[in-house]
Amino acid sequence: MPIRTASLTKRISENGQALHRAMMRRETAGADQPPSETELALIEERRQLKEEREKRHAQALLPRPSALERLVRTHHAQAKDKPKAKDDAHAAKETKKPKARRTRAEKHAEKAAALEAARRSPKKPPAK
Repeated sequence: MPIRTASLTKRISENGQALHRAMMRRETAGADQPPSETELALIEERRQLKEEREKRHAQALLPRPSALERLVRTHHAQAKDKPKAKDDAHAAKETKKPKARRTRAEKHAEKAAALEAARRSPKKPPAK
């Protein structure tokens, strides 16, 4: 599993502290003892972490595409050819006539006529 970039420095530091503790335990037991299995595992893990850090550092130094290059290289989808059967069916079909719409002036004239008719109509006495 790849190691998160942000955690490499922290993991190297924690590994170094654990390795130091393991080495100090070995020294207290006796200086002539060979390294323990845990110490060897910590040394190997530290070596791998440092290799990974160097590899990522080298990759970061490689040239990256500029914004202009990315813009030029983007893929733009091409329009697909429409099926000819639909074109024939559409041409054969009758076109609908647009709905008759009243103009603004017609609407205002109708409203004015309704108001005028309401004004001229006799008023009904209030019902009790």
